[in-house]
Amino acid sequence: MEYGRERQLLRFRGRSIAWVPPLLLLAGVVLVDYNTTEQFRIISWIVLVPGTAAAICGVWTTGAFVVLAVVTYVVVDSAWPDQFQAGLGDFVLVALGGLLATLACAVRVRRERQIVHIRDIAETTRRTVLRPLPPRWAGLDHAGVYLAAEVDARVGGDFYDIQPGPHGTRVLVGDVQGKGLGAVEAAAALLGTFREAGYHEKDLATVAERLEIRMLRHCMHTTALGHDDGDRFATAVLIGFPQDTPGLVETVNFGHEAPLAVGPHGVRELPSGDGLPLGLGDLGQGVPPVHRVPLAFDETLLLVTDGVTEARDRSGVFYPLAREVTRAVAAEPGRAEPRRLVRTVRDGVLRHSGGRLGDDTTVFAVRRMEPEGPVESSEERGGEGTEQGRLRS
Repeated sequence: MEYGRERQLLRFRGRSIAWVPPLLLLAGVVLVDYNTTEQFRIISWIVLVPGTAAAICGVWTTGAFVVLAVVTYVVVDSAWPDQFQAGLGDFVLVALGGLLATLACAVRVRRERQIVHIRDIAETTRRTVLRPLPPRWAGLDHAGVYLAAEVDARVGGDFYDIQPGPHGTRVLVGDVQGKGLGAVEAAAALLGTFREAGYHEKDLATVAERLEIRMLRHCMHTTALGHDDGDRFATAVLIGFPQDTPGLVETVNFGHEAPLAVGPHGVRELPSGDGLPLGLGDLGQGVPPVHRVPLAFDETLLLVTDGVTEARDRSGVFYPLAREVTRAVAAEPGRAEPRRLVRTVRDGVLRHSGGRLGDDTTVFAVRRMEPEGPVESSEERGGEGTEQGRLRS
């Protein structure tokens, strides 16, 4: 098992070469000491060899370098006349330095094992919350990417999923307020309810209501446990692809970023967040309404979290998602395909922000797979859906 980025980098053709730098350092110290006069004795510098090994090698390798350094010191120093020898004092320095280097290496390796274990747990959590989706799943071609704001993070409050069922395929994309394990727990609770309700419930409005109730119950439970999660909420977009109306999609927006319908002929915005986030429905008129929107087979639904739209450049300007997507598709219509569209947005956000993400970022794109035979394109639909506002460059 590998521990630490240093050891991962010091590999050649699959084999570790972490032992090479300390060995070269040892040889260099010996050669310099041997080829200089008695006025320039540096054999005691050999104490740097175990220290270098401790930083990049394993415990046993570091211990071997300690023994090698001590033996080399005795041999090289004894080759000089008595009056020029470094003596016992430097020998103690080399031996004690080697012992401390071995202890430091043991602490480092143990810490790296703990980090690897924590990362394995985080990866398992991520795969539970953001479960892998089969390619071209449930009649939908899809692509998604999750970027954590923290470099070492693996999972956060962003979530997405696709759930097929007897009443069509449902898609959920959302963002839980806050960070940490509390946000992950809320996301897992919502996804669990979505996977059940999205399969069994016929009406999308009922699925939306079940999600609202689940968020309220989750907050009540965590509050009863003494956690400060009573006011936690989540923005989300719930989308239904009915089986009997292939030219339409149903959407329920819980205060989330408005989805974009991206096609080779332009970009248009679907209904925006006209409802309150999940968990805050009792402050308004309840569950948001269901919108039925035309969607052609050559159009891809692009859904993002606020990590995309709130990404800033050095001057504080937000990332212009709709404008950049419109420009990219106008230059190359093939970029409307889900995988290419996700890559375009991901690269654009990272370029715009200089790689400094202020929040967890999710980009998810989904398109209904074309059936056999002629289908109606967005161009053939003419003016349908123009009330949602078509954006062009």
